Amino acid sequence: MTTPTFDRSIKIAPSILSADFANFGAECRAIEAQGCDWVHVDVMDGHFVPNITFGPQMCAAIRSHIKGVMDVHLMIAPADPYLEAFVKAGSDIVTIHAEAGPHLDRSLQHIRALGARAGVALNPSTPESTIEYVLDKIDLVCVMTVNPGFGGQSFLEGQVAKVRRLRAMIGERPIHIEIDGGVTPQTAPMVAAAGADVLVAGSGVFKGGSVDQPEVYGANIRAIRAAATAALSQT
Repeated sequence: MTTPTFDRSIKIAPSILSADFANFGAECRAIEAQGCDWVHVDVMDGHFVPNITFGPQMCAAIRSHIKGVMDVHLMIAPADPYLEAFVKAGSDIVTIHAEAGPHLDRSLQHIRALGARAGVALNPSTPESTIEYVLDKIDLVCVMTVNPGFGGQSFLEGQVAKVRRLRAMIGERPIHIEIDGGVTPQTAPMVAAAGADVLVAGSGVFKGGSVDQPEVYGANIRAIRAAATAALSQT
């Protein structure tokens, strides 16, 4: 496992949901070599969201190919029975959905007790007030800027206001604000200016590239980072 250090600089976290499923190890190595900060793993169960992706075994299999932070987003319900398995698989950050279980405070405490950082994801229709009373248990808030379940969806601009309200609510607490869905050089400036510092991009990073042409990944990562960083300089 890697212990992520906290800062508010822009971090790019490519989602391997958009990578070559037959070549995950090489894809993880490629995006890290091309300058990504975290590797984002979207876990879906076909129940909480309408898609099925990966389990803890896959996380364990790619862990040795990732030098930095493995950021695991559990779009599953219930999540509690699987938290230990995903931490043992090498997850540095485990994010669960506020909507996925009845006892969010207890679930977050459990993730931290297992030795990982704890995150909460908010669906587009879920207000930021949902996490007001668990801020002391959170290391990351993931704002869904698409409806969870599939990559390649259009960015929901209405979520930018939620990011601003979260930034005000968090204050000086060491909590990352992560954006998941529709991140491109065009949308990254909006969320960065609103207070986000971790940008998850699937097709925005992987589109047009491959492990044989990883320089495309690098160009996409740099374009998103540059657009987001430029927006910060204007705030």
